[in-house]
Amino acid sequence: MKSIPNLTCSIVLYKHSPGNLTGLIKGVLECGLVKTLFLIDNSPTDDLKVLATDERIKYIFNNANIGYGGGHNIAMRKALGFAKYHAVLNPDIMFNPGTLEGLYDYMETHADVGHVMPKIKYPDGSIQHLCKLIPTPFDLIARRFVPERFTKKQTAHFELHDSGYNKLMEVPYLSGCFMFFRIETVQKIGFFDEDFFMYSEDIDISRRIYKVAKTMFYPTVEAIHVHERGSYKNTRLLWIHIVNIIRYFNKWGWFFDKERKRINKKILQQIKNNKSID
Repeated sequence: MKSIPNLTCSIVLYKHSPGNLTGLIKGVLECGLVKTLFLIDNSPTDDLKVLATDERIKYIFNNANIGYGGGHNIAMRKALGFAKYHAVLNPDIMFNPGTLEGLYDYMETHADVGHVMPKIKYPDGSIQHLCKLIPTPFDLIARRFVPERFTKKQTAHFELHDSGYNKLMEVPYLSGCFMFFRIETVQKIGFFDEDFFMYSEDIDISRRIYKVAKTMFYPTVEAIHVHERGSYKNTRLLWIHIVNIIRYFNKWGWFFDKERKRINKKILQQIKNNKSID
């Protein structure tokens, strides 16, 4: 029996080149499960409306940069009562046919999962280590400014390198570059916290979902992420990154975070035991 389209997707835009988005948009629309693709444009002009070339594309021009989470929240609010699942996609993501379908099918057979992410690779085929523990201040701040040779071991611990990235596993912090949500779960915990203009909103929402549902890494399907790492190249983005990291720890706790300690211990034990999660 063919599945009824019950998935919406959103991409937040800001001064992007239309040509760099056509591949991603094509990939989304090739999935027969997609009801609507929301293009949320935070740019100062509506030039990117030229991308709305299909009846399933809903272009929304904000005439202001309301941030990453704020943009996706517009789409998810519209998806309420309209779709069962919603995919949050970075503009620099690419994937082959079957990726969205695989995530959809997994969610359909695992009602206790609220958030799932595929395996993410660089364009050269190497793994991006985007499955992470709930971060400590060192994980987000110190390693940003301390030479890599001094942080390599801690980074491998934080990014769960020992897991091998080759099996299904529960992860409390999944990257915001490709987030596949169950709408009912997001409605229960709330959408992206718009206090985070950009950066750290994915940590926050992953952690809130983890409290009420499973947050899973599903390596059976894959996507490519160009991963521009803008805050490493642009001082304005670096400042935004730092401000939002501070906001995250002000919200959840800096050094005294018992919940972080408990959750991370549980995840590391599961990996150590190579526990199979169905």
